[in-house]
Parts: sequence; C-alpha cells; structure tokens
Amino acid sequence: MDRTLIVAPSWVGDAILAEPLVSLLRESYEEPSVDVLAPPWCAPVYQRMRGIRRIVENPIPHGRFELATRRRIAAELKRERYARAFVLPLSWKSALIPWLADIPRRTGFRGEARYGLLNDLRRLDRKALPRLVDRFCALAGPPGTNVPMPPAPVLVPDTANRDAAIRALRLRGEGPVAILCPGAEYGPAKRWPPTHFADLARRLLEGGFRVWIVGSPNDKLAVDAVIAAAGESAPRIRDFAGRTDLGTAIDLLSAASVVVSNDSGLMHAAAAVGVPVVALFGSSSPVYTPPLSPQARIARIEIECSPCFKRECPLGHFRCMRELKPDLVYNLARSATPGNP
Repeated sequence: MDRTLIVAPSWVGDAILAEPLVSLLRESYEEPSVDVLAPPWCAPVYQRMRGIRRIVENPIPHGRFELATRRRIAAELKRERYARAFVLPLSWKSALIPWLADIPRRTGFRGEARYGLLNDLRRLDRKALPRLVDRFCALAGPPGTNVPMPPAPVLVPDTANRDAAIRALRLRGEGPVAILCPGAEYGPAKRWPPTHFADLARRLLEGGFRVWIVGSPNDKLAVDAVIAAAGESAPRIRDFAGRTDLGTAIDLLSAASVVVSNDSGLMHAAAAVGVPVVALFGSSSPVYTPPLSPQARIARIEIECSPCFKRECPLGHFRCMRELKPDLVYNLARSATPGNP
C-alpha cells in the first residue's frame, strides 16, 4: 500500500489545524490512515485524531540542525517506503528528512528556498489563502487548489482518561464548568492580563460556574498571577496548570461548559473537542488562526496597532489586551454556555 507521511508543525495549535488536511488526504488517496513526523510534545494531539496510523517522533529541538539525528530518522522512514510526504513547516530543515528518506513526492510551500529538497514546490498566495488551515488543506490537491470551506478540526477526547482525571483531581460537583486558559507560550503579547482573568473568575463564580484553570508547566507564572489577583475567590478556583500532561488537559477541556482562552494551542483544542470557546485576540489575528467551531466567540478590540504578531508589545502599552474588558468576555462566556446559567 502507498503510504503518506505528514511532516508536522511544532506548535500545538498549528498541529490541531493540520487535522482537516489528514481528513482530505485520507479521502484523496483512499487510505485508512496516514503517518506523522512530529515533535514529542505534539504526540497527544495526533493520538486524538482519527486516521493517524503512526506517530514518528522527531526529537530535534527547534533551531538545532543535528544532521546525524536527521539521517537516523530518515533511515527509519525509508524502510516504510512512503509514496509521498507533505511538509507543513516552511523551514529548510523541515524538508531535509523526507529528502534524505528518498520519498518520491515531497510537497510543500516554497518557504526558505527549498528547491531540490521538495519536488512538488508550491507558491504560497497569502491573500488567496489567509488562514493557516486553508494553506495546509491546499497542499492536498494539485497546484493552485483552494479548498473553499475546509472541514473544522476534530479531536476525539479519551473519555476514560478524562473521567479518571476528574476522579483523581476530585472535580465532581454540580453546576456548569468554566475552564480558563491564561497561558500562551508564544509570548506575553498574546496573554490577557492576570487581573482581568481574576476578575472574570470572580464573576463566573458569582454566576454559578465552577472555575478550573488548565495550562502547561510553562504557564505556571501566568496562572499564579491570576490566583494571586483573585483575592477571596482564590480558594474556589481549581488550578491544574502543570499538573496534567497535554493529553489530559485536552480531555478535561471536553468536560467544560465553556472555555475562555488566549490564542493558544488549548484554544484550538477546545474548539476541536466541540465545546463553546471564547477566544481572546490581541497581538494575533482571528483571520489567520481562528478557533474553527460554530460555537466559538471572538473577543478583541479594534486598535490601529493590532495585530502586530509580536511576542511582546513593541509599543509597551499592551492596549490590545489591557483594554479588552472582563465585562465583555463574561457576557460572551455566558451567552456561549448552553442553558445560560
């Protein structure tokens, strides 16, 4: 059987946005499944996608070359006799392993002058393909393909793992659950202020919600700042930042009545498991990486310097997030919640 390999992105959110491409490739080549070459931290995402046969781990840290490791991975892939590879990142290094593995057809956008490494090289028309999901899905067809309405990403939560985590963390209770995701590993410009998250948590608690906070160990400082700002409400907020792995965090999101998140991997995960999500945008753009769900609400304000796509506010005022008020976000969260408690 001809096999397909996807060279996956490194960011969790981008990995989730690759799921519609997986679906399209399975339809195009009548394959029951495809394989992915992905960093280990993204493996839980692909474990929750339909149609993934095998996850090949790429342990090379971002920015490192490590040619010997690339050759070893390529030798492993060569034994699989892949017919085609789709290289989603735009870097030169990301195209090297499929070339070393002698995969006959290697498809991707031009990116960092990858002539020779890719032999099905596409020109990226950013105006015709404004969203990242559009760009990924365009690679499934011949050059010039534009998928007008790509399917929304779908992740299938591990419900047994979710229920076990709820028992282990003693989360059973009455009332709707609001999950807050204050982290954003890309940088502080993407993060809503901790005082705003704390204000939102107080309002949600007063409105009858249970409030959980989910995040990675790298989000711990941001989460601690939220808890510190929550005052008397802090003991009622359940904080799991750094206490669960990514897979369990995704599974817990599926138990939420509503998720409020910065533009992050967890925002995309919440949308993909099918729960209502309020997505907070400031330095980034909902045109480029929106949460792809009919249950998603976008919270942002229009100011002249947004989006800037910077990791830190280049002007130092952080207005795009600071002026996005908790009142607006709370009202969006209530309206998004089934039954409107």
